[in-house]
Amino acid sequence: LLRWWVKLFGNSVTVIRNFSAITSLLIFPCIYWLCRELFSKSLVGWVAISITAISPILVLYAQEARAYSLFSVVVLLSSIALLRAMRIKTKHTWKIYIASLIFALYTHLFSVLVAFGHGLYVILTEKFKLTQKLKSYLLASFYGFLAFLPWLILIINHFDGINWVSKNLPFLDLLKRWFINLGFTFVDIQIGSSERLFDVKKLVFDNNALLQLNTIWPYILGLVLLLVIYSIYFLVKNAPRQATIFILTLMAVTPICLIIPDLISGGQRSTIPRYLIPAYLGIQLSVAYLLGTKLTNFTNQIQHKFWQIVTVILISLGIISCGISSQAETWWNKYSSYYDAQVARIINQTQQPLVISNHSARLATLGYMLRPDVKVLFIEEPEVPKVPKGFSDVFVFRPQWSLISGLETQENSQLELVHNRGELWILPQGN
Repeated sequence: LLRWWVKLFGNSVTVIRNFSAITSLLIFPCIYWLCRELFSKSLVGWVAISITAISPILVLYAQEARAYSLFSVVVLLSSIALLRAMRIKTKHTWKIYIASLIFALYTHLFSVLVAFGHGLYVILTEKFKLTQKLKSYLLASFYGFLAFLPWLILIINHFDGINWVSKNLPFLDLLKRWFINLGFTFVDIQIGSSERLFDVKKLVFDNNALLQLNTIWPYILGLVLLLVIYSIYFLVKNAPRQATIFILTLMAVTPICLIIPDLISGGQRSTIPRYLIPAYLGIQLSVAYLLGTKLTNFTNQIQHKFWQIVTVILISLGIISCGISSQAETWWNKYSSYYDAQVARIINQTQQPLVISNHSARLATLGYMLRPDVKVLFIEEPEVPKVPKGFSDVFVFRPQWSLISGLETQENSQLELVHNRGELWILPQGN
């Protein structure tokens, strides 16, 4: 889809990212429709739209040239299709579910976990009996996964592993990360370290205000966690049984499938926020049901006013979070390219720099931030280039150790580390 988008409108960064931004707008009608299928309450749908519109995690990935906005949409679409198929029970509706399942599976591999959650939902609602609905679901899933098989074979043949998520974390660090990730559903101000605190520029807050936010940040997350827990309790107690089971499976299956391998064999799969998008959507549905129900309860004016205030605060937290991240130079989702802007400033301050690197992906990212006249020399391992003359400064960006040792041997000079976390080195001149 993105390939055809680029063919139509060009390949600028703005155009490429606009595909995700425009796709993300489809979340609104989809989550409204899903709420109508689950609860038949209009206000719950409108509250869900309000929550998703300012959800920091969804807004963040709506600006990325990645699959996660479309992933959010197809999770909702396939869920709508399943609920309609089970309600209307016609061949046509089950065919629509098959098409939505295929679309989801080709959009993101973790749609397999969403499909597994759908299966668990059908089994639980049918009380483990082989009813016609369960037979229809199993047949639809078979056709969906059969259509996915060619792409699955390609994935298996070309998969080279994701070693970076296999790094072990202490259990307390995992707990802390899960806690923070849960907060991204509603609030994300990236507070927690002084270094990140002052990476944010052009903010409406001064430094004292940010330091105060840093102090109350854990309490804000704690209150969000309490709201989510209470919304789940309220959902289980008051919502229709089928709606409750559906939201709980959507909310729980993906995190559990990631947490269990982390606990058994080690790793940090469950700490990657973008992997948890189905869970975020489930949480938002649960909170939307709570707020939508409470806001229509006029029998107790004090409670009604209280939940109005809670709704305003929750939406305000989302707006503030999105406002801060929109003005920031970089954000946590950039991971290994988090410091590229700082690296680019160091390079751009020199008169006639040369940048050498054997890291193609990160070099491409950095390239958008460099001055147009900065020369770049890309090499492939294990090549060690002959450093050309005539440059005021020779930088080495994100090098493998083989490149560092090769350059030091060849140039008879020791590279100096200029930016530690940005992995920028400089080759002293004149030796």
